[in-house]
Amino acid sequence: MAIQQLTEEQIQTWTRAQKDEWWFKNIFRGDMPQLTLRSALTGFLLGAVLAATALYVGGKTGIGIGVGLTAVILSFGLFRALHASGLAKDYTILENNCTQSIATAAGYVVAPLYTSLAAYMLITGRIIPWWQMIIWMAVTSILGVLVAFPMKRRFINEDQLPFPEGRASGVVLDALYMGDAATGVFKARLLTLVAGGTALYQAVVSDGWMKLIQFKILRMDQWAGMKEPWHLHERLDTYYYQAAAKAEWWIPKILGTDFRVLGLRLTLDAAMIGVGGLMGIAIATSCLLGAFINFVILAPMMIQLGDIAPRVSPSGALVPLSRAEIVNQWSLWWGVTIMVVGSLTSLLAKPELITSLFKGKKKGAAVASTGPDLLAGIEVPLWISYVGVPVFSLLGAWVTHLFFGVPMFLALISLPLIFVLTVICTNSMALTSWTPTGALSKITQFTMGAIDRTNPASNLLPAGMTSEIASNAANLLSDIKPGYMLGGKPRHQAIGHIIGIFAGLLACVPLYFLLFLPADANGVRSVSTLVSEQFAMPGALQWKGVAELIARGFNGFPTSALIAMAVAAISAIVIEVLRIVTKGRFPLSAVSIGLGVVLPPESVFAMWVGAMLFWVMGLRHKSVSSPGHRIWVEGCEPICAGLISGAALMGIGNSIVNVIMN
Repeated sequence: MAIQQLTEEQIQTWTRAQKDEWWFKNIFRGDMPQLTLRSALTGFLLGAVLAATALYVGGKTGIGIGVGLTAVILSFGLFRALHASGLAKDYTILENNCTQSIATAAGYVVAPLYTSLAAYMLITGRIIPWWQMIIWMAVTSILGVLVAFPMKRRFINEDQLPFPEGRASGVVLDALYMGDAATGVFKARLLTLVAGGTALYQAVVSDGWMKLIQFKILRMDQWAGMKEPWHLHERLDTYYYQAAAKAEWWIPKILGTDFRVLGLRLTLDAAMIGVGGLMGIAIATSCLLGAFINFVILAPMMIQLGDIAPRVSPSGALVPLSRAEIVNQWSLWWGVTIMVVGSLTSLLAKPELITSLFKGKKKGAAVASTGPDLLAGIEVPLWISYVGVPVFSLLGAWVTHLFFGVPMFLALISLPLIFVLTVICTNSMALTSWTPTGALSKITQFTMGAIDRTNPASNLLPAGMTSEIASNAANLLSDIKPGYMLGGKPRHQAIGHIIGIFAGLLACVPLYFLLFLPADANGVRSVSTLVSEQFAMPGALQWKGVAELIARGFNGFPTSALIAMAVAAISAIVIEVLRIVTKGRFPLSAVSIGLGVVLPPESVFAMWVGAMLFWVMGLRHKSVSSPGHRIWVEGCEPICAGLISGAALMGIGNSIVNVIMN
C-alpha cells in the first residue's frame, strides 16, 4: 500500500497545525500496539546482539554500521515464524518499527568505545573504569535525545524533511506488512542462512572454538596425542610462508621490506567482505587506493630512508617494525590530514545544511494557528527538553570534569558549540542521510585545543560529546521518520530509543574489556592491547592523531611527514571539489582514502573483494525479474548483515572461550 504524504505545495503553504491535523486524521494508528512488552524485550535483546556486532566491526574498521533494516528483517522473520507455529501473534507494523528504533539506538551508542574514549586511553595510558564509561555515555546519549525532540516538530512535522535512511525503513516496513510478505520471509531466511554458514566458517578458523571442540569435547589430546588444536588459517598466505620456511622459497619484499611487516597479507575475512558489500565499490576502491599508496609505495620508501625504524620501548626492549608501528610512526599523519581536510571541505561545500536552518516560510505561506494541539497526548512534552537539556548539560560537563580531568570552564563553554554542531548534523541527516560527526567533532577538537593544548582530554572529551550527542539526536529523528510515516506515537519511540541506549551499554561495555582490554596472567589490564592485529582501532587512531597534533604542533615531525601532510591536504581539497563539480560522479573519496591508510591492508582488500563481488553480480543480474537480481541486488543487505553478524558473534564467542579455557 502506498504511503500517504503531503504534496510539495501543501508542505510549503499549510501551517503546522494543519499538517498535524492531516496526519492525525489520515495516518495516525492510535489503537495499534507499538511499545509493548514483547517489542521492548525483543528490541533490547536484538539491540544488544547488534550492538556487539557494531562494536566488533568498529574495532576492526572504525566504521559505524547501521542496523535498522537488519532489525526490521529479523523481527519480521522471527514473529512471522512464531505466528505460523502458533506460539505467538504476529508483530504489528508499529511493534516492528519500535523494535528497530531500540536496536538502532543500541548499535549507535557504542561509537565512543572505538573512537574518543579509546583515543583518550591510548594517549593517557589510563584505563577508564567500566562504570565511568557507562555513566558518561548514558548522560551524553540521553542529552542527544533531549536535544532532538524540539527539532522533531520543525524537521519532521513542519518541514517534512525526507530523512532518506529513515524513509527507507518506513518503505520496507510498509512493503512487508501491507504488501508482499513473501519478500520479507525470503530476506529473513537469506540472512539466517548466510549468518549460519559464516558462523560455521568462523568457528573453523578460530583457535578457541577448535580447542573447545577437539580437546574438551572430543578429548583428542588424550586419545590422538594432539598437542595443539587444528584450525584453518584465516590468513591464506600462512600456508605459503610455512612451506617457504621449509623449502627456502622466495619471500616477497618491497625495497627490502617483508610483505608481512607491511601488513600485506591475504585474508579471507567474512565480516570485512560484508562491510565492503554495504559500502559499495567507489568507497571500497578509494580505501584500497589509500592502502596501496601507503603500504606499497610510501612505507617501504620511508623505511629505506630511516624515517620509519625499529624503536626502543620505555622498558628498554626493541620494538620491531610492524604495520601498527608504520602507522603510528609516520603514516597516521598524512592519513588523518586527508580525512580531516576532506570531511571539512565536504561540509563547507554544503552551506544549505546551515542556511536552511534559518530559512523562514516562503512568501504566501499561512500563519501558524494558535488552536489546540492535537498531538499533545502523543508527542514528547517540550517541557521535558526545556528542563532536561540544562540539567543533563551541567551533568555532562560535571562528569567530564570529574572522570577525565577536563577543566569545568572548558566543559561548560564547549556546550553551546556542541549544540550548534548537533543541529547542523541533524539537518544533514534529514537532507542526505549523511551525519558529518567526524568533521564536526574535529571542529570541537581544534577549538578546545586552541584554548588548552596541554591536556588532551580537553579536546578529546568535548569532541566525543559532540559526536555522541549529534549521533543520537540525528539517529533518533531518522528513527522517528518511519514512525511518523506509518502513524506511530513519537513518545513511544523516544522511550524505545532510551531502552536501546542502555541495551547497547550493558551489552558492550563488559564486552569491550573482554575483546580490547583483556587481563593478563596476573590479572592486569593494559591499554597496549587496545590496538592489535585483530582490531586495528582506526577510529581511535584518527582521534589520537588529531589530539597529538594539537598538543605538539608540527615540532618533531620528519620533513617527509610534513611534505606528505601538505600533499594530502591539497589532494583532499582537489578530490572533494571534483566530487562537488561532477555532482558525485567522481569516484574517489578523500575520507575513504585516509581510512585505507589506518586500516590493515588485508582488511581493506577483503572489503574491496566484497564490494567488487556485489557490484559485478549487480551488473550481471540487472533484470528485476531474475532470481539473481532477487539474491544479489534485493538481498545485498541481508547477505552482508549475515556475513557481518555471523563472523562477529563467533569471533566474540571465540574470545570468551579463550578467556574461560585459559
